[in-house]
Amino acid sequence: MTHTMTATERVQAALRGEPVDRVPFCFWHHFKEETQDSGDRLAAATLDFFHKKFDLDIIKIMPDLPYPVPAQALTSAAQWRDLPRLTLDTPAFQQQLRCIRTLRAQLGNEYPIILTLFSPTTYLVRYMGMGMQHAIAEARRDPESFTQGLALVADNLRTLMQAAIEAGASGIFFSCMAATSTDFSKDEYTRLCRPSDLQALEGANAGWLNIIHVHADPVQTDEEIYFDLFTTYPIQVLSWSDRLTGPSLSEALTMTDKCLMGGLAERGPLVHGGEIELENEIMGAVAQTKGRRLILANGCSIPDDTPEHWLHIARRLVDNLH
Repeated sequence: MTHTMTATERVQAALRGEPVDRVPFCFWHHFKEETQDSGDRLAAATLDFFHKKFDLDIIKIMPDLPYPVPAQALTSAAQWRDLPRLTLDTPAFQQQLRCIRTLRAQLGNEYPIILTLFSPTTYLVRYMGMGMQHAIAEARRDPESFTQGLALVADNLRTLMQAAIEAGASGIFFSCMAATSTDFSKDEYTRLCRPSDLQALEGANAGWLNIIHVHADPVQTDEEIYFDLFTTYPIQVLSWSDRLTGPSLSEALTMTDKCLMGGLAERGPLVHGGEIELENEIMGAVAQTKGRRLILANGCSIPDDTPEHWLHIARRLVDNLH
């Protein structure tokens, strides 16, 4: 293939399983203090990292302008019922939309832009004090309050997602926690959590690059994700830490016709080198998929203090792929 694709052409071809001039490539970390609750600052940090510095194929707006959280951690399931209805006048939503509009105005249509949001389940368990397992225990004790809270948050997210697509986002990066063998059972996640996931994602129907990220805890070495639960979600791409937990990329190709996003360990050679190990990981991902239906990426956020030396080397190695 002699034609050099734009980032949008490259990603869209990968979604269709068509040949690409090289596999699409993306990696990310949080900016946090650099954004200071400002859509303009988040846009500037995002443009600098994803485009100017590394010229990555996907511009990923990180959740550093967070969805509003309660002033104090919740302690009981009944408090999930009282979570607020939010509108697009919510300051965090306004700043996220400002960030999207700013990036789209500067980048035009040659680069995909995705907004990172979490699932309703992820937000609810994070609101609860005393950790994930306490939140799951409360959800089991009072599933009615849990599902009512999920529906409230899902409705808020649906509104934001629709506005984000209208503002210029290509899609949503939708990160889902608690769908693992150490959290909810597969049946519990299907009954309690999946309906709110789908409710929220209705807002992203007009997006062409919607991505589900099935999150695994990097410290849980024996944790397995419920990958198969997400293969029928109305999205185009499945993301997970394939170097940390199953399935492998080659196995996943047999489980879904969606594009896959992964191949690089978020605490592996991309973070600490060396070059041979990094090249082996990249080539291993390409070999498993034959370079089709693949967006090469880290499984989850790399540490914020990752030396950029290795990121530049990874970018160079990917440029040499054909």
